[in-house]
Amino acid sequence: MADTHRTRKKWVVPPQRTVPDIKANVCSSDKDVPRILMVPFRGPISGGLQPGKKLVVFGIVDPCPDRFYLALTCGCGTSRAPPPNVALELCVRFKDRQILRRACTSGSWGDAERAVPFFPFIKDLPFKMELFCEVGRFRVLVDGQQLFDFQHRITSLPDIDTLWIKGSVGITKLA
Repeated sequence: MADTHRTRKKWVVPPQRTVPDIKANVCSSDKDVPRILMVPFRGPISGGLQPGKKLVVFGIVDPCPDRFYLALTCGCGTSRAPPPNVALELCVRFKDRQILRRACTSGSWGDAERAVPFFPFIKDLPFKMELFCEVGRFRVLVDGQQLFDFQHRITSLPDIDTLWIKGSVGITKLA
């Protein structure tokens, strides 16, 4: 039987960028000016994941988007690559309007899942992505609509303690 797992890919993180005319990571006294977080972003998930925990990403798609990635990892890895265990990697590709999902366990990537009922991301518009950690799966909603479920490949949920975001997206809030 052929081995369906692929070797570990490199996750090259481009230099950080900010949105012009808005200082990143600085609170403004003007409530009408949104706060934009630096992308690429890598930050801790306090206490790791557990059933019932939810992560919320508020963002804005770039005006000329190519793709963006979101990953939940076990540990922070290095500036060039995530650790060998990635519980969920989302790749949102605008050219072919696909949302790929996969996981990496012990440095080996599994097959990508592709089917989604709709493509919710529109260039230059905001979105709200909710990632629910449930028993046995992640449930992902965008703008209140369920997009997909992804079965856990990494079962030690508290070890999933880092969020990565990179690509053609600005992040305005994480919760």
